[in-house]
This record gives sequence, C-alpha cells and structure tokens, in this order.
Amino acid sequence: MQSFEQLSLAFNETFNTHHFPAEPASLYTPNNYFLQLGGKRVRPVLCLMGNELFNEISKDAWEVARAIELFHNFTLIHDDIMDKAPLRRGMQTVHQKFGDSTALLAGDVMLVVAYDYLNKIETVYLRRIIHLFNKTAREVCEGQQLDMDFEKMDAVDFASYENMISLKTSVLLAASLQLGAILGGAMERSQNLLYEFGRKLGLAFQVQDDYLDAFGDAAKFGKQIGGDIRANKKTFLLIHAMETASPAHKEKLKQLLRDESDAKVDEVLTIFRDCKVDRWAEALKENYLAQALAHLDDVAVVSKRKEPLKELAAFLIQRQH
Repeated sequence: MQSFEQLSLAFNETFNTHHFPAEPASLYTPNNYFLQLGGKRVRPVLCLMGNELFNEISKDAWEVARAIELFHNFTLIHDDIMDKAPLRRGMQTVHQKFGDSTALLAGDVMLVVAYDYLNKIETVYLRRIIHLFNKTAREVCEGQQLDMDFEKMDAVDFASYENMISLKTSVLLAASLQLGAILGGAMERSQNLLYEFGRKLGLAFQVQDDYLDAFGDAAKFGKQIGGDIRANKKTFLLIHAMETASPAHKEKLKQLLRDESDAKVDEVLTIFRDCKVDRWAEALKENYLAQALAHLDDVAVVSKRKEPLKELAAFLIQRQH
C-alpha cells in the first residue's frame, strides 16, 4: 500500500502533461495556466487510494483520477467568477487574467475533456462510473447554489449549512473514493462505507477550516484570520453562536454583521468565546472524524490496507494553530 505522498507524486507526474490542443490558444492557454498553479490534488489521489484499498491500481483508475482533477479545476474556475475572486493559490484567477467570457469557456472545455478521460475506461465499469460522476457533479452545483442563496439570508440553521457543505465540498471527496473502489471490484456495502468515510471527513475538514479562520495562527493557516467574519460568511461557528447566544449577544452579532469595518473581528471573536463556540467546534470536528473512521473500520478489507487512508485523515484534520 502506498502513502498519499507517494501516490500524489506519481499522479502529478502523469497529470502534468498536455490535456488540450494548441489551438485556439486564446481558449486553451488559460486552462494550461490554471492547471500549472498546482494544488494538493487530494481528490484524484483519493480515487487511486480507493482503488488500491481493494486491488492493485488499475489503468482505469488513473483515467478517472485525471477526470476528477479536471472536473475539480473546472468548478474552481467558475467559482472564482461567481465570487469575483482576484487570486487563486497566490496567482491571478483565470477571469481576472483572461476575462470572464474566456474563463467561462475555459471551464466548460475542461469539463468536456474530463469526460474524454472517463470514456477511456473499460466498458464494464463505464455506466456505473458515469452515473456516480454525474450525480456528484450535479450535487456540487446544488451546493454552490445553496451557498450563494445563504449569502442573501439573515439566518441559516445548522442542518441546512451541513447539507450545503456536504454537497459543495464533501461529496466530491466521497465520490472520488467510491469511484476508485468500483474499479477495484469492491462490494456495494464497502463502496457505501468508503463514501461515508469521505463525506464525514469532508465535513470535519470544513469545521476545521471555519475554526482556523477565526481562531487559527495566521502564519500557520496561510491566510488572514477573520476573513469569514469580515465577509459575513455563514460558517459552522457563526450559526452555532446565533443558535446558542443570549438575546443581547445575538442582537450584537446582528449589528456586527451589518458593520463593514475590520474592527468587528475582535468583537465577534469575543462573542464566539463567550458562547464557547471554539470548544464546540473542536468537539464537532472530532465527532465527524470519529464517524468517518468508524465507517472506514467497517470496510471489508484487512486493517493494514486502510492505514494510508487513516494517516491521510489525521493529516487533513490535524490542528494547525
């Protein structure tokens, strides 16, 4: 069994190639630019790990992994347009560098090429792979729409936010594992357990991300603390604070959400601490992680084969503050 780091290196070697034709350069140069920005490549490597959990990594798993990574980057290009984001991984976003219209087309053609890779796999698997891939793609779109809907809402309850994060973030992690498992010949029960491992791991990761944005060490976290607060983003922390705060604190939070100044960050954090949101978030993250690992434990393969996935889960959810 190979570690995440080993498989990541191997995937990058095979992925860093030409996925697009040379012409028209005005369409394909933006995609080549975006892909060379890199990234952790977690999702395609999860596909390879899900495959190796049950069998030796197949040629088909590499093709599906490439499709997953292209699909993920397609969503990022379009997300950046919707968010009007100026930077991605420290560099100009595609729409900033090449214009909104070109960025839309570049994202579209990246999705088309993802299906070219899927079409290379053995026909015996193709129908199941396409079904799960399309289901996941649809759910990611649903999650993104809900996220935008939430920005216009004064309040969002915990269950609605959890569902949105599951769709927007977790299902692609989960499906990446299951796609690999399908190609590895896994039984349906093991596929479903592995899917739930990935979904709960994604939720744990989002809780940690929300937590670190508020309470993390800026130097270790890699971005400015309080960014979500400044942007009035709905997060696990804000939702819990609004649900548990005293009437006075709740009213103060509502006022602060209308405040556009940076000074509000410290005041919001004070309310979070008064509501013990920091401790609650830590407990919630650990709960999701425990559920994820319980699902992985129930997968019908010998424990030793699961170690790389357990190590990856620990790495993704480790404290960074």
